[in-house]
Amino acid sequence: MRAAVLTQFGAPLTVQEIPDPGAGGGEVVVEVLAATVPPYAEEVFSGRRNYPLEPPVVPGPGGVGRIVHIGPDATRLRVGDLVWCDCTVRSRDDALAPDITLQGWSSRGDGGARLARHLPDGSFAELMRVPTENVHPLPLEAEADPARWSSLGVYTIPYGGLLAGRLQAGETLLVSGATGNLGSAAVAVALAMGAGRVIAPGRNRAALDLLADRFGPRVRPVGLTGDEAADRAAMSAAAEDPIDMVLDLLPPAAPSTASRAAAMTVREYGRVVLMGGVGMLGGADFALPYPWIMRNSVTVRGQWMYPRSANVGMIRLIASRALDLDPERMRTFPLDAVNDAVEYATAHGGPFDRTVLNPSGD
Repeated sequence: MRAAVLTQFGAPLTVQEIPDPGAGGGEVVVEVLAATVPPYAEEVFSGRRNYPLEPPVVPGPGGVGRIVHIGPDATRLRVGDLVWCDCTVRSRDDALAPDITLQGWSSRGDGGARLARHLPDGSFAELMRVPTENVHPLPLEAEADPARWSSLGVYTIPYGGLLAGRLQAGETLLVSGATGNLGSAAVAVALAMGAGRVIAPGRNRAALDLLADRFGPRVRPVGLTGDEAADRAAMSAAAEDPIDMVLDLLPPAAPSTASRAAAMTVREYGRVVLMGGVGMLGGADFALPYPWIMRNSVTVRGQWMYPRSANVGMIRLIASRALDLDPERMRTFPLDAVNDAVEYATAHGGPFDRTVLNPSGD
């Protein structure tokens, strides 16, 4: 098969012929039809994000594919099924605290690194070997546009954060980082889940206007200044009612002061969910005040990715049209143009911009 290979950090991806993967027990092989190229992919491949990939490796965090081979222990899946392939792979020998690797992308700790060595290769290839439990059948309507459905890889991440924070219908949510690729997806998912109001802070006025135009008065955009106290006051004022939950999706380059200003808008007994990259590349600590957390009975928790069940929930939200993928701005690239795709994704990482690799060429 042909695949895009990261031979070393800082080098362009090279399209090579490599052996076809085979499926053993607990695994399937899919033909990859569409794989989203994240806007920060260049930062990963250059090494600036310091992800624990071990070149040579086929990168790519999940995608839409068609099953071509099934392991002996699968009872419902069939060859030819169109499926979503979740990149979040969990070890099978600890149900309470499994090690995790993002297949073809990243991992956590020594256990995650061991798991990544077993399943190193991601979706920037014609074929991909995937754990059976990471394969989720898609509805018939996905057959018409697999590339658009590959946006699942974007939407499921903030959906996991909203589930972790127990967002309820009618509640007010603040999305820190709302003008980014993941943050704007969080706004859309929260509204699809029934949020009464979403506060969308950011510095990009055009992105804020886009969110307001697309979703109407349930979204309250807030222009940020960089002054922590002033920004906190502006976000609280935009909400009018108490803010029930804050979801932080700011990238590694964002200052911790921006995360803290957003987090401290939450009401008494409110919830704060941290999913972004603040502090991962150094910089000041998040540093929420202990007395404020304690006296206001605020829940603060981290959430890396999402539970496996979130994949099914996200597929249902899209299939029901509660979340509409039609307004997505899509640009697809063939496998041979993978480096062009990475460059394009870097330059087009705004709200609802999607760069998609089409490895199979169909």
